[in-house]
Amino acid sequence: MNPAVFTFVGHSGSGKTTLVEKLLRELTARGLRVATIKHAHHKVVLDTPGKDSWKYKQAGAVMSMLVTSNELQLVADAVEQREPEQLARRFLGEADLVLAEGFSHCSGVKIEVLRRECGTAPRCTVEDGLIAIVTDVDEIYPQLPHFALDDITGIVQFMLDHKPR
Repeated sequence: MNPAVFTFVGHSGSGKTTLVEKLLRELTARGLRVATIKHAHHKVVLDTPGKDSWKYKQAGAVMSMLVTSNELQLVADAVEQREPEQLARRFLGEADLVLAEGFSHCSGVKIEVLRRECGTAPRCTVEDGLIAIVTDVDEIYPQLPHFALDDITGIVQFMLDHKPR
């Protein structure tokens, strides 16, 4: 089964991570299994050079998993499949819902976080898959549902209503 994916976009400092954290708490409190995917614009070391899982990747493994008593970490090649929906299908099948952050240029449904104090135009358009705005700016995309920055219950209900069955 493919989990529903909602991508949260917005400019740096708009509150995307804070919103996703709050949504996670509300969704998991309702009994849903929720996974996240975060897009980083800068280079991040995903595996420690010299450690066993790193050595396996260097030796040619397409995926390397490190399993501890209470967590696991997967490092995998994602050269071609980098969009949230592709990643969710490939790795997150156990989740009921996936919240992705960033990925403004990828396909899929998007909810934009836009704050007046950031003073910038939206990153995405309706044509880009934008389905709602979390904002304090009423005049942007009046044809879309608008949610206040602190309306966690309303955003969660919108997502659950919008989620494919």
